[in-house]
Amino acid sequence: MSLITVGTMAFDAVETPFGKANKIVGGSATYAAYAASFFTKPVQQISIIGYDFPQEELSAMAKRGIVLDGVESVKNKKSFFWKGRYHEDMNSRDTLVTDLNVLEDFNPIVPDSYQDANFVMLGNLMPKLQLRVIEQLRKKPKLIVMDTMNFWMETAMPDLKKVLQKVDLLLVNDAEARELTHQFSLVKAAKEIMKMGPKYLIIKKGEHGALLFNKHKVFFAPAFPLEDVFDPTGAGDTFAGGFMGYLAKTNSVSFENMKKAIIVGSAMASFCVEKFGNTKLKEISRADLNKRIRLFRELTQFETAF
Repeated sequence: MSLITVGTMAFDAVETPFGKANKIVGGSATYAAYAASFFTKPVQQISIIGYDFPQEELSAMAKRGIVLDGVESVKNKKSFFWKGRYHEDMNSRDTLVTDLNVLEDFNPIVPDSYQDANFVMLGNLMPKLQLRVIEQLRKKPKLIVMDTMNFWMETAMPDLKKVLQKVDLLLVNDAEARELTHQFSLVKAAKEIMKMGPKYLIIKKGEHGALLFNKHKVFFAPAFPLEDVFDPTGAGDTFAGGFMGYLAKTNSVSFENMKKAIIVGSAMASFCVEKFGNTKLKEISRADLNKRIRLFRELTQFETAF
């Protein structure tokens, strides 16, 4: 089953306690597409890039079954650029530079060839752009998932609420869930968010795993314990791509299948953070991924005597 991924294709400069990378390929749609391509093809990308985005990266994506018909290339502007520095705990960071560049002109267009997609992943973008994509779809996909952040809650809440009414699943971290609902309890926050429109909710908790909610059920998945975390920048987007790629491959959006998809997404994210940028995602094989998923199973499986 085909999957549409919408978001940024960009450059990042990252500083962490483990090192520094001055200019590496990043962007929410880049990470999500790479992760999803392990499971489903085609992955149909919608994004915008400048003249400086490397052709070798586009070629590498195409070889993985990522279709770039929906990627606009602007000849006289640079690609989106973000620079950040992570703190010692690797969970918090400071944004040092944000250059929107081509993103200022982004008007996402859904090509005719994408209209049969059954799964849509709306990466973290201005809510009115996410809404614009949804409104161009001629038939309702099987599942629309959106990511968002606290910045849009503070600056574009009316538009954000409109998008929430049209999506099936929201993907946020714990701080964002609390800000969106003004509820400290994540269980109460989940109930409030699902009243806004989504039938499902995933709350990411970084190194502490992720929670999946629907109206009647809750599932918790741990994060994989790693000795070293080099760069967490694309972890959330990689998680989303793995999650959506698995659902598209299996063509099932049941709660039970989403539980499996969360483990797959967590396994993908655990690889991503082991090196800067998307380097690790290019290096691993399906066998590597399957092995880590088995380790996840061992991590959580137990028996009781009663």
